[in-house]
Amino acid sequence: MTLRVGLLSTAHVHTNGFASRLSAREDLEFVGVTDDDAERGRDAAERFDVAFFEPEDLLASVDAAVVCSTNTTHRRWVESAADAGVHVLCEKPLATSLEDARAIVDACEAAGVRLGLCMPLPFSVPAKRAKDAYEAGAIGDLRVAVGTNRAWLRDRHLTGWSASLEHSGGGAAMDHTVHIVNLVRWITGEEVVEVNAEFSTMHDGVEVEDINVLSMELSNGSIFTLDGSWDRPDDWDYWGDATLNLIGTDGELSVDVFDQTLKRTREGEGIDGVYWGSIPDDGLLEDFVDAVENDRSPLVSAEDGLREAAVVLAAYESDERGEPVAVEY
Repeated sequence: MTLRVGLLSTAHVHTNGFASRLSAREDLEFVGVTDDDAERGRDAAERFDVAFFEPEDLLASVDAAVVCSTNTTHRRWVESAADAGVHVLCEKPLATSLEDARAIVDACEAAGVRLGLCMPLPFSVPAKRAKDAYEAGAIGDLRVAVGTNRAWLRDRHLTGWSASLEHSGGGAAMDHTVHIVNLVRWITGEEVVEVNAEFSTMHDGVEVEDINVLSMELSNGSIFTLDGSWDRPDDWDYWGDATLNLIGTDGELSVDVFDQTLKRTREGEGIDGVYWGSIPDDGLLEDFVDAVENDRSPLVSAEDGLREAAVVLAAYESDERGEPVAVEY
């Protein structure tokens, strides 16, 4: 059976990437898109050469959907899909409050639909090799984890909804924390138990934090630090990074997910990076489709999304209170 898939909202910066992947797969039928901004949705439908639907009509026409909406509307879109019996791959973070995150998980469980999260890092070759090495005991007992997930501060942050507290629920910490936390949890099996966070806003015209540094304690007592800031200049050679160093009693593992690049230097244009390696998003979509077809949980599950959202929300509470905060799962 060919799986019929649609896009619920086209607000997210990753919309184009998902649309191209859905269109390219011969085992999927990319049915169409819907959006609460009809003009934006119709423009996207024309760009992707698919139909534009009203939400209820699209949900009646698909087996699964990718939620590419603003962060604060995830609950509405996922609950609508679950009510229609439609499986969901949801952009991260799962939600901007624990109440919404738990409601999303409960709705999907009650409806018997699969819920996956758009967290592609575990599907990267460097991350998979790091997990294999870690599980083989390559570094002994974990003592310290150090991660970064930094990005350009470009127009989408200065003028788009991701810089709007109303629509994003936060800034760089909301945008980036979940990825490296997910990677640490997946590779090591440890949970974040406490967060001490400091945020600031470095650039004018941004109402949310663009700088964030988190110091966390893991369930085995080791320390985990993370810089997830929007601090890369526009002329940087690549959009950002996703790195993780795991330091143990017997050694160290260093993961650089996006270092599969060719860097070119040209007179007058400076340095740019051309990515040539495996694409983690391809593995993410492949895993979700297989989970739906074989009635199993996706690799990055609803429970993962809930736990990683809890870490993010604890970070915001820590910054507001100026002290470490225990993570409430």
